[in-house]
Amino acid sequence: MSSQPHPGNTKMSVRELWTLTVACSAVAMVMAAAAALYSALPDIALDTGATQSQLTWIVDGYTLTLAALLLPAGALGDRYGRRGVLTIGLLMFAAASAVPIFLDSPTWLIGARAAAGVGAALVMPATLSLLTVSFPPAQRSRAVAIWAGVAASGGIAGLLVSGLLLEHWPWQSIFVGFVAAALALFALAWTLPSSRDQDSPAFDIPGALLSSASIGLFVLGLLEGPIRGWTDPWVAAALAVGIVAGVAFAAVELRCEHPLLDVRLFAVRGFGAGAASLTLQFVATFGLFFLIIQYMQLVLDYTALQSALALAPMSVPMIVVSVVTPWLIPRLGMRGLTASGLALAGLGLILIGRLEADGGYGPAVVALLIFSFGLGLCTAPATTGIVENTPDGKQGVASAVNDTTREVGAAVGTALAGSLLAASYSHNIAPAVAAAPEIAKEYVGSSLAAALEVARIGGGPQGEQLAEFARGAFMGGMSHASYVLAGVMFGAAVIVGAWAPGRRTPATVAPAEEATLVASDTE
Repeated sequence: MSSQPHPGNTKMSVRELWTLTVACSAVAMVMAAAAALYSALPDIALDTGATQSQLTWIVDGYTLTLAALLLPAGALGDRYGRRGVLTIGLLMFAAASAVPIFLDSPTWLIGARAAAGVGAALVMPATLSLLTVSFPPAQRSRAVAIWAGVAASGGIAGLLVSGLLLEHWPWQSIFVGFVAAALALFALAWTLPSSRDQDSPAFDIPGALLSSASIGLFVLGLLEGPIRGWTDPWVAAALAVGIVAGVAFAAVELRCEHPLLDVRLFAVRGFGAGAASLTLQFVATFGLFFLIIQYMQLVLDYTALQSALALAPMSVPMIVVSVVTPWLIPRLGMRGLTASGLALAGLGLILIGRLEADGGYGPAVVALLIFSFGLGLCTAPATTGIVENTPDGKQGVASAVNDTTREVGAAVGTALAGSLLAASYSHNIAPAVAAAPEIAKEYVGSSLAAALEVARIGGGPQGEQLAEFARGAFMGGMSHASYVLAGVMFGAAVIVGAWAPGRRTPATVAPAEEATLVASDTE
């Protein structure tokens, strides 16, 4: 590694600030790409004739490959050089994002998004691991906290930018933006310092295959569950095989001389509590996004851009609070920040569940700000707990664990909120379905968007009555889903908060793990 300033020096050098800027820009792009197409799906459907299932996979193909390949991609950075893996990933992301500009059939779109997910999997862990090995201890926690805040708000940025682009240009402009951003970052990434594990042990191929199979199949099952139904044989098989592959991965890694991921790290309180906290944070965050975007567009009648602007204030407390948490961690400890942050997120979800159809934006933004403030309190400590309890030589894998927990949590949150909302909506709307004409029954019972379209076509007092009833059915479902997510957060505040180390517990790797895993870095 390069020479470091005196440990007591807390002022970032120009080089460190530049590294932080490029790394945060890259992770923001990756996270933005996961959410940016939500606003464009109606236009894509009209232009390409994509079915609802194909539209789902245009979004989820990216998420699936990203989640499945993060751990192997992080290990590749540790072994072959983090800057090199970052630049390859950015180039792959740019090339894949260019495809839909010229080939816009649903099949090409799905394939391009999956390929972009591969590039994103190479980029995301490299950004964090470059920070953790480039910054001295006095600056590392602040850099990690800023990275965590940017990553947490990246999805909102994606919604906002895509909404702005769609106001003036067709949906292909979103991909033009991704290509331009990725190529610019590709050029800038060559100015960053490089690092890798000096020992360069043999790459753990069985571990890489099993981790990809486990995470990929489990996420696939979660994504397909709300669409096919949780009793569908394919969904059940994907979830079951994913879990079995995860157990096999743990067994193989415990016996491997140079494992892809030493699973004993999860027994270290800071590492294990950080991973659990991040997973549950993203369960709540993406569950909330799934609910609140529909509420704003279908109940408050906001456009895609208005919805993105309405969500934008969430990013302010996320980033601001994340920046000050390095100062709070030594004083309150990971335990205090985790418990209070998760509890505040739960309170925000309770308030989301209490929103009314005619309540307007005011109550919603209060709930969103409380939720994001809580998230800001516990996001940076969780990421810090993971990276500070992992040796420098394995920071790529540590970063990949940090990123994988986010992606798995996002898939679980979307599936949970979607299933709860669908079940509650179907129950609440049943009287209207029974009274609807035969040809409209399926549409009225499927979703609020379809019911509102039936009401619009029908018109008159009956159409208005159907629209009002359908909105009420949706609000009941949103409340039910929000309260369940809040319960998850309150339970996590107690369990994960108790598991996390207190302020006097040093954030170091246990001696057994350190002896097994420590490896130095070199430029």
